Amino acid sequence: MQDVFEMKSINKVFHTDEVETHALVDLHFQVARGEFVSVNGPSGSGKSTLLAILGLLDTPTSGTYKLGDQVASGLSAGERARLRNEHIGFIFQAFNLIGDLDVFENVELPLIYRGVPGPERKQRVQLALERVGMSSRARHMPAQLSGGQQQRVAVARAVVGEPPMLLADEPTGNLDSKNGDAVMALLEELHQGGTTIVMVTHNPEYAAKASRIVHLFDGRIVDDRPS
Repeated sequence: MQDVFEMKSINKVFHTDEVETHALVDLHFQVARGEFVSVNGPSGSGKSTLLAILGLLDTPTSGTYKLGDQVASGLSAGERARLRNEHIGFIFQAFNLIGDLDVFENVELPLIYRGVPGPERKQRVQLALERVGMSSRARHMPAQLSGGQQQRVAVARAVVGEPPMLLADEPTGNLDSKNGDAVMALLEELHQGGTTIVMVTHNPEYAAKASRIVHLFDGRIVDDRPS
């Protein structure tokens, strides 16, 4: 399988006042097309930093990150934004829906940024909402939805552009077990359909649903094995 992304000797250092925090240390990490990787570890181990760099939301202090055949360090801000929009879907613990937009408009937004024509946008959004069981809530506002419903909408927004890679940062962290199980079932379905997924989770039951488990500790990968 062709690598979706590859990290070599990645270091990430944060400076605050006189404190220097090494979030990632000499990290080597590859994910192949079609994998479902669960990243776990204690708080402060570098999980969210790893996901931010994978998603081109942050840059490493040193090292090389390749997304397909693109070397991230050589990309302009505009090119990074284009790659994020076309190739990476994001699901966050806090849902991150826009409160002033209804469900349909939230899911449609990535397609507007991509310049997809109106009729095609409408069709894609409808299909994405049907996929997550939220088509009947298309004109509801986020505040009118439960947490589980909001996360379903967030999943629809993440997959509406059919990105080859999906990054999920504690996607069930704010949900009860029933809604958490439902979101995990959606992720498993997406993976079976060919989507590459990297998911951060503290839940060992959900981590076991991935095909591979990576454990971080103090910014280093200390274990990397099939689940």
